[in-house]
Amino acid sequence: MQFLFVKKSCSTNILLLNLIFSLLFSHTNAVIKLPPNETIPAVLIFGDSNVDTGNNNNLITIGKCNYRPYGNDFKGQVSTGRYSNGKVLSDMIVESLGIKELMPAYLDPHLQPQDLPTGVSFASGGSGYDPLTSKLVSCLSLSDQLELLQKYIVRLQGIVGANRTNFILAKSLFALVLGSCDIANTYFGPTSRRVQYDLASYADLMVNYASEFLEEIYGLGARRIVVFGAPPIGCVPSQKTLAGGIFRECAEDHNQAAKLFNAKLIAKLDSLNINLPNSRMVYVDIYNPILDLIANPQNYGFKFADKGCCGTGIIEVGPTCNPLSAICANVSDYVFWDSFHPTERAYKVILSIVIPKLISDLF
Repeated sequence: MQFLFVKKSCSTNILLLNLIFSLLFSHTNAVIKLPPNETIPAVLIFGDSNVDTGNNNNLITIGKCNYRPYGNDFKGQVSTGRYSNGKVLSDMIVESLGIKELMPAYLDPHLQPQDLPTGVSFASGGSGYDPLTSKLVSCLSLSDQLELLQKYIVRLQGIVGANRTNFILAKSLFALVLGSCDIANTYFGPTSRRVQYDLASYADLMVNYASEFLEEIYGLGARRIVVFGAPPIGCVPSQKTLAGGIFRECAEDHNQAAKLFNAKLIAKLDSLNINLPNSRMVYVDIYNPILDLIANPQNYGFKFADKGCCGTGIIEVGPTCNPLSAICANVSDYVFWDSFHPTERAYKVILSIVIPKLISDLF
């Protein structure tokens, strides 16, 4: 993948980034141009904390972030359950497509009927492909999220009718963002998975669960599906601290697991596209853009990529990033908000790189 801005000077890079941000994320005017006679009426997102906009708030789980300092830079400084200082990836996807400014959580008690035709997030912080991953924090598993989609479809039919519902499902963008927690929390965490599986067989397990889910949503009417690969999880601050040795280097075994999973996922998506008529399943590479962002933060206008803004920045996440935690003076300098999740600005950088290719591959 060719990276934006790498060959230009740092100051030029920052000017270009500011221009792209202003174009991509000004109000809700669509800036991603679709082919003639094409439309994306809604976005339906499944996944983990990178795209959870508050579904965990009303669950009995340790995977919550609906308290300060999360949301410190969100409109009104409200802690909505988004794992960042502001908006997260799901918000930015719908905003860049001109659909709406914010992606509502499906389990939000204040969700309105008019929110449903343009899409919701079913994602749950701490979730993964492996069912064991969600059990570790008592969040929504991928099968739970599938059940919520089924309930959503019934509700949507009651609002817009069966024909319009079928149209929305066929033309909408379905996005799947998972894998980080499987690798960091389950395979390399305090479970027996490393005894039961080597890296290759665990990657197969993840891909098999992904494939089952994709076939299920295809059966419910989904046709345009984007699947985000796993990021370089070994290079996020918390994993550097926990598994990167005394010098906090990237945990290469974690990254190897991510790369192995991504390669197997690409092959599986190619197979599904052949075997499922009229499907368009697109792999989204976030591994390389995020790796470049972490390795060269200055090229994107950041100063720090080895620690987050919350607390010490090297270990705090979720309940350990809390109202008692100090936060950095200038969040714009940081790639990460806590030790695991990007800042709003970093999410914007990532999306500005991947979404043009995502749309071109989709159509």
